[in-house]
Amino acid sequence: MSRIENETFNITKVYLRVLEPAPAVIPFQDSTMGPFNTFGLAILTIEDEDGCQGESPVYGSYTNILETCLLPILFYSKHLTYTELYRKLYWSVRNEGFRGPAAALVGQIDIALHDLAARKAGIPLHKYLGAIHNDVTVYGSGGGTNYTLQQLEAEVDYFLQAGVDCYKMKVGKDHGANMQEDVERVKFVRNLVGKNMKLAVDANQIWTTEQALRFVEMTAAEDLAWFEEPVHSASYEQIQQLCSRTKMVISYGESERSSKMFPTLASMGVQHLQPVPMHLGGVKEWVEVKDLAINANLTFSSGGYSMYTASLMATAPKHCQVEYLYAIMAGLEQYFYIRPQWKNGKFILPEIDGMPVRIDWKYCTNENKIIRSQTWTSKNVKEYRPNVSL
Repeated sequence: MSRIENETFNITKVYLRVLEPAPAVIPFQDSTMGPFNTFGLAILTIEDEDGCQGESPVYGSYTNILETCLLPILFYSKHLTYTELYRKLYWSVRNEGFRGPAAALVGQIDIALHDLAARKAGIPLHKYLGAIHNDVTVYGSGGGTNYTLQQLEAEVDYFLQAGVDCYKMKVGKDHGANMQEDVERVKFVRNLVGKNMKLAVDANQIWTTEQALRFVEMTAAEDLAWFEEPVHSASYEQIQQLCSRTKMVISYGESERSSKMFPTLASMGVQHLQPVPMHLGGVKEWVEVKDLAINANLTFSSGGYSMYTASLMATAPKHCQVEYLYAIMAGLEQYFYIRPQWKNGKFILPEIDGMPVRIDWKYCTNENKIIRSQTWTSKNVKEYRPNVSL
């Protein structure tokens, strides 16, 4: 049983604050999206009757689901244990489906509840979750399909200087139509990092099975650590075909919104699992995927908002890695006055209560960085009445 199970929460206020998007270090593009010139952050803060708070990054554009399904449960479920409260939150979004933003919003509230519980206990969240170390291995991520060779080299050098031992780059240039240039870019980066640094690639779902196999053949000499989302994440038949026809480590998981799909991915031959905490239905679901990877001897990493994810990743074996997408994550660091620090390719987590980050809300207010703010209490949220399923 996890430590939080018998905690009770009496939530009185919920805040949503959307921060001004921060400029990307380099405008960033992958095979199917971009370029991203800026990157934003929305924070959900929950507050209990004692004024204690917990926070989590959240989808800022789905307030209808918050208001109709989730907030009424938070405000009108007094003195319930966490187990009972989470069950009500989880099943309140059943008719919205467990494969979209509603399920992820449950998970984001769940992370805020864990942050609140750890703060009330007076210990860092990673220790509240049972971690025995406070450092997390980082892998460097970036290599946008729009980068020049000079930009690729500069980013690789940044990560080498930071001491990371793995770099992941994007492939699928020109919406997947320029594979030969993708291959040349991979060879260019392999030459930069040498043989002592792992190199992975991410196609963001752009190719078919046959195209992905052709790319594997063309890059066979580059000793790739894994090939991430080569084909569409919902095309399970193609994923299984691909895994059965190559020895390349195939990676999936970022597009999933439920831990329930990961055993299926593993059974199809996926060898590297990549759940994102803020995409799943809560901390327990992320832990289920982590345990699946460990028990099945699969490799495991996790991305999203890296400095938040680091708390959970500290509970995994040290060879498991958190993704740091430098081009768009670095700009957000202006908003934190406490955050994990780099040291020899690792994040060192600070010894503060709860999450290893603190938003500088005073700075955000004084500099007009909060572009949208909303507050809810029981006075402006109606009690939950589930919709009838037809």
